Order: sequence, then C-alpha cells, then structure tokens
Amino acid sequence: MAMEASDIITGYTTSNRKIDPARRRPVKPDGSPDDNDRVEIGPTALAFKAWEKAGLEAPNLEAMREFRLSRLIGELRKHDYAGLLCFDPLNIRYATDSTNMQLWITHNPARACFVSADGYIILWDYANCGHLSAHLPLVREYRTGASFFYFTAGDRVEELAGRFAGEIDEILRAHGGGNRRLAIDRIEPEGLLALRRLGIETFQGQEVTELARAIKGPDDIRAMKCAVHSCELAMHKMQAELRPGMTENDLWSILHAENIKHGGEWIETRILASGPRTNPWFQECGPRVIQEGDLVAFDTDLIGVYGMCCDISRTWLCGDVEPTAEQKRLYTAAYSQVMNNIEIIKPGMGFKEFSDTADLASPEFRHNRYGVLAHGAGLCDEYPSLYFPEDYPATGYDGTFEPGMFVCVESYCGAVGGREGVKLEQQLLVTETGLEDVTSYPYEAHLINR
Repeated sequence: MAMEASDIITGYTTSNRKIDPARRRPVKPDGSPDDNDRVEIGPTALAFKAWEKAGLEAPNLEAMREFRLSRLIGELRKHDYAGLLCFDPLNIRYATDSTNMQLWITHNPARACFVSADGYIILWDYANCGHLSAHLPLVREYRTGASFFYFTAGDRVEELAGRFAGEIDEILRAHGGGNRRLAIDRIEPEGLLALRRLGIETFQGQEVTELARAIKGPDDIRAMKCAVHSCELAMHKMQAELRPGMTENDLWSILHAENIKHGGEWIETRILASGPRTNPWFQECGPRVIQEGDLVAFDTDLIGVYGMCCDISRTWLCGDVEPTAEQKRLYTAAYSQVMNNIEIIKPGMGFKEFSDTADLASPEFRHNRYGVLAHGAGLCDEYPSLYFPEDYPATGYDGTFEPGMFVCVESYCGAVGGREGVKLEQQLLVTETGLEDVTSYPYEAHLINR
C-alpha cells in the first residue's frame, strides 16, 4: 500500500491504514477476502470444504482478534501496567495475529510488539516486512529495530539495546499516562538492563500473556475445533498408510504434509516411536523400520490452521495381527487413566485438587510417568500445567479450571525395563457445565481389555 508523506515518521510507519473495501465483503467463511494473492496465510480450500462437510463453523478473524486484545488489556489493567512488551513470537501472534518466520524468530528475536493498557499496538518486524501486517487494523504502527541479539548486532548489542529501550521510553511517555510499569514476556539481558537504567519498572509479562490466552473466546473455540478436525484428517491418513517395512520418519512425514495441505503451520516436536523405542517415552522418530506387531505411538504437537495447537496422542498396532496380552494391558492402563481423569475435571475445580484426586495409573508406571497429568492448549501448550502429586512440591502451582480453557489430558504407561509403552492424550474444552470433547479420533477397541 502506498504511504503518504505524512505517514512517514523517522524510523517507523504509522498504521492508520485504509483497509481495502473488499475486506468488508468477505467471501471466505472466516471473513478474510477471497484473494489467494494476499499476504496473509490461512486455511486452504481443502480445509474449508472438509469443515463444511463436518458441520464446523469457521471463526470470524476480526472478532477473534478483538477478543484477544480485550483479554490482554484486561490483564494489563488488573495489574496497573502501562503496557506489555513481547518478544515471544506466539505472544506477538496472539496480540497482533501477524506471523513472520515463526520458528526462526523463536531463536532470532528480531520481532517485538507493544500493547498499551488502552489497546494501542506497535509492531516491530523484520526489515522491509511492513506489508505482512498491512491487513491488520489493530496494529497501529510498524517499526523495525528490535534486533539486538549477538548474531545481528555483534559487539554493538549494548548500543542497539539502548536505542530500542529509548523507543520504549518514548512510547511509555506517549501512551502510559505517567505509568512506568512495563510487563515483558522475555528479552535479551542487555535490553532489560537498558530499560531499567531509564527508570522503567519491569514485571513478569508471561503472567499477563498466559492468563489472557488461557480463556478462549467463541471464535478461538471455532478456530481450535477446525484445527483439530484438520489434524485428525492427517492422523487418519497416517493410520491408513501405516504398514510393516516403512520407517518412523516415513509415517511422521505424512502428518507434516497433510498439515501443510490444509493450511497448518508447523509441528513443534517429532515424537513418534515404534516397538522398543516407545519405552521410555520422548524418543524422536528416526530411521527405524517398523515391524509387524509393533506398537507405534506419537504425539501430534501440531500447530495447525490459525496457529492453533492440536495436541493429541495415539498408539496403534502395526499390521494385521492380534495384540499381545502385554500390549493390551499397557493400552488399557493408559486409556483408563485418561478417561478417569476426564471425568474428574470440572469448572471451578482447583489444580491441586485435581492432582490430589486424579487417577495416577499403576505404581509400576510411575517412574516413567509423563511430565504432567494435563495441561492447557491454545497457540501452543499453555497454562496451566497439572502435575503428579509427587512433583507438586518442586514445580506445582494452584489455580482453577475455568470455562473457555482447552485442556489436554495425558497418559504414558511403560514400565521400567519393559519392551513397549503406550501414550494417549485427549484435547477438551472446559465449559460452564463440564468438559466438551473436541477430539473425535477413535481409540483402538481391540487393544482395550473389557
């Protein structure tokens, strides 16, 4: 979009941009223009068609963005912060719905955003990337210059961090109303020191972002349900293609390919294992050839359409064979733990109360237990984390299950020294009355002892 001279302000661009009138006449179900030449990413026609067939409603992106901003503003005002400074790419995504090289940015913090307590958003992006957020009216200014990590700054880190801190100082004077209290999710050490030297009070921004993100609005929920549906289509193709003689990598590649075909974004881990590599858990997929009769277990950890996290685990039996008694015993134990813990969770229940009453599975599986009994989900694995009772003294915290939270209930059952293990996980929505299951992928009935 051409900028007028009045729009150019030393080092950055104001963003009172005129939105193309075509955006007021949306054609795609999520309210985005039916123009695949546009810069914004999103679901493919394949995904929209599948959701329509499944009776799913796409989110309204404009409403979703407004809701997210209102959540951040609410948390900022609750703590009397002048604003929030984000370098975490997922928090930037939540605040702005803008993306740019998301995985690269996780280890090269070249993007940042500021959200004031009155909702004024400034986005620092990579050089010459203002066009990537031009469709987002909530982003009021585009700037560059948030890069002061060593790769890009070399021995000028302190200088560039000071320059950036000076911008933040000016922004707080313009938008803070005298308030110098700034929440920050994460920042290079030199940046934090530079801000404090200017008399800016800094606070834990992850509390702001995690609590804001924990509660989903109606359109977040629609987006998640659509993402999960696309993820499960990929899982169905994986299971249909599973056969003896293929490698773990062969099978895992199907999940990646189908995610991208539907407009999904990336996969956070590569946790898929077969046979003896299923015990202990967390082994990543590799060149092992899957054998007939092997258990194959995986965790999707998938960032799908709209950037929503689909965190589902399943364990399958490879080949047209009968499961062994041990395989059925392991599977039944994991399945029972997940189902029992789903029954326990209620809106208003405390996290510690859940941990104290949860099904912990047989003691023989406790040494190799999964790290959590359950956790939240949104744009990634999110607050809260629900720990086993023995882990609470070291890492646990309390809180409350609230309507609008997505929770993933997990189990891993594999004995020390055992040949195999079973990993299962179900993704659900906390509602006013209980839990709504948003995961429809079936369990393996032939692996469950009845």
